[in-house]
Amino acid sequence: MPQAPPVVLTIAGFDPSSGAGVTADIKTIAAHGCYGVACITAMTVQSTSGVRRVEPVDTELISGTLKELASDLEIAAVHIGMLGSVKAVKAVAEFLQRQKLENVVLDPILKSTSGAELLELNGARLLIEKLVPLAAVVTPNLDEASALTGVTVTNPEQMKAAALKLHSQGATAVVVTGGHLEKATDFLSFTTKRGVEQQVFKSERKRSNSTHGTGCAFATAIACHLALGRGLPEAVLLAKAYITAAIVNAQPLGRGTGPVHHLYRMYQPARRIAVTDPEPVQ
Repeated sequence: MPQAPPVVLTIAGFDPSSGAGVTADIKTIAAHGCYGVACITAMTVQSTSGVRRVEPVDTELISGTLKELASDLEIAAVHIGMLGSVKAVKAVAEFLQRQKLENVVLDPILKSTSGAELLELNGARLLIEKLVPLAAVVTPNLDEASALTGVTVTNPEQMKAAALKLHSQGATAVVVTGGHLEKATDFLSFTTKRGVEQQVFKSERKRSNSTHGTGCAFATAIACHLALGRGLPEAVLLAKAYITAAIVNAQPLGRGTGPVHHLYRMYQPARRIAVTDPEPVQ
């Protein structure tokens, strides 16, 4: 009898274009050989052209879904994406506190790429207070890191400062993602018994109009690798290679910013993508 794959739970919004949100997460989870289950926190009206409307899901439905899944399945990792409301933040925090699940990856989504507000200010504050300390790793992009810490983040040195501020707010590990920098740079900072260790991952930036959902796929890929038993630095390196290849192999879809190709491995041999080993942080 074949061994069951690790179960990865994604808690996020629904993007009907499937570039981001739970449907994109499920594709990412499948691409990594894990089994994906989902709890939808918000419905959206959106396409590749942008987000038009956000409608939060009833909190009791969120709590009930999470309770039911946890009672039935052994959850190996959790990805948290768009929450959409203060009530959803509270419901998810209560669930995690009760279940004490490992390998929680928090992608603190505050705004869409098109600029739509996806979590109000009070929700962001509560996310810092309740969810950041419960996460195994937090994966903000430059704008999110700046919003969460009050630190301007535009370069690796400022990424380091923001990561340290997030540690002071309770984060065990942080990956500040800089895919929009001239050289795509991700800054990993994590606490060990020896103190805070940091690594920088760089790759050539891929010029593409198919980048919708990169943050969701990156964070979900990290959750999958943690579920598969890999250490955090290796998980970050492999997730970065995956999302780079998903951009390179993306197909042009829609009239706006198209999605990455989450399942490119199913259709063609994966191209070798140059992602350098992490650099020591001075």
